[in-house]
Amino acid sequence: MPLHEVLIPLFDGVQPLDVAGPHEVFAGATEVLEHRDCGPGYRVSLVAAQPGPVRTPSGMQLVADGPLPESGQIGTLLVPGGRGPLELAADDPFVHWLRRAAPRADRVVSVCTGSFVLAAAGLLDGLRATTHWHYAARLADAHPAVDVRPDAIYLRQGRIWTAAGVTAGIDLALALVEADHGVELAQQVARHLVVFLRRPGGQSQFAGPVWTPPARRPGVREAQDLIHADPTADLRVPVLAARVGMSERHFSREFTRALGCPPGDYVEQVRVDAARRLLESEPVLVSVAAARAGFGSAETMRRAFLRRLGVPPDHYRRHFAVR
Repeated sequence: MPLHEVLIPLFDGVQPLDVAGPHEVFAGATEVLEHRDCGPGYRVSLVAAQPGPVRTPSGMQLVADGPLPESGQIGTLLVPGGRGPLELAADDPFVHWLRRAAPRADRVVSVCTGSFVLAAAGLLDGLRATTHWHYAARLADAHPAVDVRPDAIYLRQGRIWTAAGVTAGIDLALALVEADHGVELAQQVARHLVVFLRRPGGQSQFAGPVWTPPARRPGVREAQDLIHADPTADLRVPVLAARVGMSERHFSREFTRALGCPPGDYVEQVRVDAARRLLESEPVLVSVAAARAGFGSAETMRRAFLRRLGVPPDHYRRHFAVR
C-alpha cells in the first residue's frame, strides 16, 4: 500500500485534541508498519490559510506546515472542530476551499464541530452524521438536510466519516486505521495509547442530564412538576392525565406537542437522570438506585440505561462514580 496522505486544515480557535489525537494514531500506526517492514503508513500534514502558528482556545499553538493546497490528490481530509466552525457561513472562504478540495480526497472526515464545516459545504446533505453531543441540536437546526445522530461516537457514510467530540477523534482515527490495515494493527495502536479500540456505549453517557424548559401550557407544566417532584410516584399516563384534569388522549397529544416526546419517554428520561446522579454520588446497589429513581426493578432500569446511554448501570457507575 502506498503512503497515505492525511491533510488536517487548521484555523484560529481549533480544538487541539481534535488534531493531536488522530495525529498520534496515524503516527503510531506508521511506526508499527515500518517496524514490521510492511511498507509506508501515513504522512500527516497540517495546513492553514497562512502557514505558521495557529492559536487554540487554551493558548496552545499548532504550526501549519503549509497553505491550504489547491491541487493534488488527498488520501484523508480531516476537518477538526473548535468554536470557529460553529459560526461559518456557506460563503466563508474555508468552506469554499473545502468544497474544492473534497472531490480530490479519498475520504473526508470531521471531528467534533468540524461537522459544521462539512455541513456548510453541503457534504452531509442526505447523510447520517454526528458531532459533539452539546452541539447536536444546533447542527440539526442549522442544517435540516443532515440526519444528525447525537449519540454516535462516529459514523461512516461511504467516503464521509464524522465523529463525536474531542477524544472521539481517536476512536475515528483507529477505525480508519482498521479499515486500511486491519483490526490487529488498530488494536495494537489502541493498546499503546491506553484506549478502547471500540469504546462501549455512545456519547450520551458523557452528556449531562438534559434540562427541558417548563411547558407554557399549564396542564403540561403541572405534569412536568409532578414528574420531577417524585419520580418514584405512579406516573402512568392515566394517572397524570387525571391529576391535571385532562383526558388521556388529549393529555398525551398536548404533552408530546409541548415537549417533543410522549409522557412515557419523558418519565423514563427523568428517572434515568435521577439514577445517574445516585450512581455517581452514592455507593448504593443498582437495585437500590432503581427503586429510589422510580424504576420497578433493576432489570427495568438496565433496559432504560441501554436505550438512553448505551451501557448498563453497573458499567456507568464504574466509569462515572465520584470516588
